[in-house]
Amino acid sequence: MKLLRFGNAGQEKPGLLDGDGNVRDLSAHVDDFAGPTVALDALEALRALDPADLPLVAEPGRIGSCVASVPNFFCIGLNYTKHAEETGSKPPKEPIIFSKASSALSGPFDPVIIPRGSEKGDWEVELGVVIGRECLYVSEDEALDYVAGYCTINDVSERSFQIERGGQWIKGKSAPTFGPVGPWLVTADEVGDPQKLDVKLTLNGEVVQDSNTSDMIFTVAQCISHMSQFMKLVPGDIIATGTPSGVGMGMKPPRFLRPGDVMEIEVQGLGAQRQDTVAAK
Repeated sequence: MKLLRFGNAGQEKPGLLDGDGNVRDLSAHVDDFAGPTVALDALEALRALDPADLPLVAEPGRIGSCVASVPNFFCIGLNYTKHAEETGSKPPKEPIIFSKASSALSGPFDPVIIPRGSEKGDWEVELGVVIGRECLYVSEDEALDYVAGYCTINDVSERSFQIERGGQWIKGKSAPTFGPVGPWLVTADEVGDPQKLDVKLTLNGEVVQDSNTSDMIFTVAQCISHMSQFMKLVPGDIIATGTPSGVGMGMKPPRFLRPGDVMEIEVQGLGAQRQDTVAAK
């Protein structure tokens, strides 16, 4: 299934994309997509519905984040071989885990707001993973059984906040609109092997990131298993699994986001995003 949320910000309704690309209204069957409503058993109940029996949404309008809120918004750092190289970093021996503030969550076509004091805004196309059941002390072999689905993420970053201001990376990852997610939550059964997906980002029409999840240092299964040794993952948690080479910080000279830039982001089979950048007021 491809699940989505449509409508004005704060008034979104849950929907399903049918086989013809039409949006179907799921609001009679689920209040929204977040937490328990993206758990595996809840998704199984939706799978039993016939899309043809659901109301057709002729004009869905704005598409929101494919989840309404997240218990935790986790990220994996330096998880592509070539990205680690472009930043001058050694490949990590274990997954680097950090968080984005959940308030960074935004829609896939909403503007990205460059925050006050920003000097080094950056882009990061990423494969997103949504957890579908409580996950603690799981093995790599069973880790993907805990995945509800996958989505496209732009892990927007502010490098001066992240690296030069002290403290933890979360400071450079968490401004409002720094977490565009969606347009769809694609259930795991439709995705297959998450290590065979193309990832791509263009800036003002120029391809700057073009890679495949096969370049990940740690697979999705390895990341989930590793994280579960230290914390309990719960339904609705998002894991952004790292970005490939081609970020602005790694360019020579570096290139950072300016108001008026346009980012277009896509992960194979999970849908495309487009964001215009605007200055904070």
